[in-house]
Amino acid sequence: MGKSEKTSLGRSLVKHHNHMIQESKDKGKYYKNLQKKVLESVTEVSDIDAIIEQAEEAERLYTISHSSSTPLSINLDTNSSSSVIAAEEWREQQKIEEALHASSLQVPRRPPWTPEMSVEELDANEKQAFLNWRRMLVSLEENEKLVLTPFEKNLDIWRQLWRVLERSDLIVMVVDARDPLFYRCPDLEAYAREIDEHKKIMLLVNKADLLPTDVREKWAEYFRLNNILFVFWSAIAATATLEGKVLKEQWRQPDNFQKTDDPDIMIYGRDELLSRLEFEAQEIVKVRNSRAASVSSQSSTVEYQRDQAVVGFVGYPNVGKSSTINALVGQKRTGVTSTPGKTKHFQTLIISEELMLCDCPGLVFPSFSSSRYEMIASGVLPIDRMTEHREAIQVVADKVPRRVIESVYNISLPKPKTYERQSRPPHAAELLRSYCASRGYVASSGLPDETKAARLILKDYIGGKLPHYAMPPGMTHEADIEDTEELEDILEGSESEDSTVGDETESEQVPGIDAVLDDLSSFDLANGLKSSKKVTAKKQTASHKQHKKPQRKKDRTWRVQNTEDGDGMPMVKVFQKPANTGPLTMR
Repeated sequence: MGKSEKTSLGRSLVKHHNHMIQESKDKGKYYKNLQKKVLESVTEVSDIDAIIEQAEEAERLYTISHSSSTPLSINLDTNSSSSVIAAEEWREQQKIEEALHASSLQVPRRPPWTPEMSVEELDANEKQAFLNWRRMLVSLEENEKLVLTPFEKNLDIWRQLWRVLERSDLIVMVVDARDPLFYRCPDLEAYAREIDEHKKIMLLVNKADLLPTDVREKWAEYFRLNNILFVFWSAIAATATLEGKVLKEQWRQPDNFQKTDDPDIMIYGRDELLSRLEFEAQEIVKVRNSRAASVSSQSSTVEYQRDQAVVGFVGYPNVGKSSTINALVGQKRTGVTSTPGKTKHFQTLIISEELMLCDCPGLVFPSFSSSRYEMIASGVLPIDRMTEHREAIQVVADKVPRRVIESVYNISLPKPKTYERQSRPPHAAELLRSYCASRGYVASSGLPDETKAARLILKDYIGGKLPHYAMPPGMTHEADIEDTEELEDILEGSESEDSTVGDETESEQVPGIDAVLDDLSSFDLANGLKSSKKVTAKKQTASHKQHKKPQRKKDRTWRVQNTEDGDGMPMVKVFQKPANTGPLTMR
């Protein structure tokens, strides 16, 4: 072999080596770019986007597997008409359908996998399972009596949840204390037990300082009756205590933090919550390690045992998961903002050798119970992206009493009209226009800036400035009962007084059409829909009758009156012309 042949062989080997290095670099850059991709929550898509997405995903999966020969059916008929039924009957039928299909409303399950699977095979299986889950929910939406709320449609965010559930021993579901059942997902608890029967679910009832003590007692009783593990907590109060600050908000009463003998009602502090989480998680680890030891002794396989307990935090967006972790860690380790969806990837934080925390991005779970506007008012969906601000404000007006809104904002809302129910909540337009008038918010068009007012009111509603809370099912607040009884007594007294009055009085009490029109005119004037100048209506008269002479009264004395002297014949008057007595003289 000559020198030239050795040189060419070496060059070819070096060239091949450089080519392999370049391929590995390109592949590394590709996967690095995939990891750097920013996760974005997708809760709403249009019909055409959903059809295109399903078609592209089905085509891609078909080219990978080549196993499904049947075409995918996509229903394009969304204009199915429903029969006209009364609202109450429709709602009853809707509740029946929701109860029947409650088991179908699930979170997506991760398909079975093994470490020996390739990345491409695992990705294809997960996307196929997610596509089947989306099809199941679409079939539920085809039912006219079921209305599905917006839910998370990005697979990558659900993958973050799968990782947190698999790694965690104790799963903490963070909920808002003002309406815990709205933020609770029972199917997520069932899915966690499917992964491991030893896993436990704990409800961390955040913002508990916004609830009175008697309301917390009722919720504690409800949780105990339903065998739900729960803890009352306030991330804002714990952070303020850690930083040595004092909460200045008037709606966060300090008497809510008074120590009580009942540990279920008390609001936990930072150290107390850490010890409770570590205790519950370590109990699960001990049970798992004992089971692994028994399995290893009976068979040749060695089960993995670990002493560190992992606590995962899951829940809806903007319920306080990141704020809770920052308060437990003692410093800001995760981003916190009022806009939902700040956390993009799950994060692990080591507290000690025995405890590790895991934060999951917020997920909007599929639900039947709530509406899109209620999700906006609750902070689950971003406020800055809303387009129907009046519908979201109406949710606030329905839940917060009229007198509370007037006292918080120092405004005077329009009273109900005489023909309306006097106890009705204020309309969204009334609340927004009164708020804009008191603050001087005017848009460029000269009309009240209702969009700005709606955002500020919703932020006050979410932050707790507008106090509101829901009671457990089947329970009511004592103060509400007293107010209801007083109102019923007033109504019964008015009905008894009205029953003693005759029909004439009842007809007088019913407002006439003139009163109704006057009320409508006053409402238009108050809302700027009508000019305040009074227009005097002129009586229209015909042009040819404006200068008409007064009509002379006709003399009808010639008619025969029916008297005794009358003979029934008309009277005749003779007019005699004076005689010409002299000759006509010419001058």
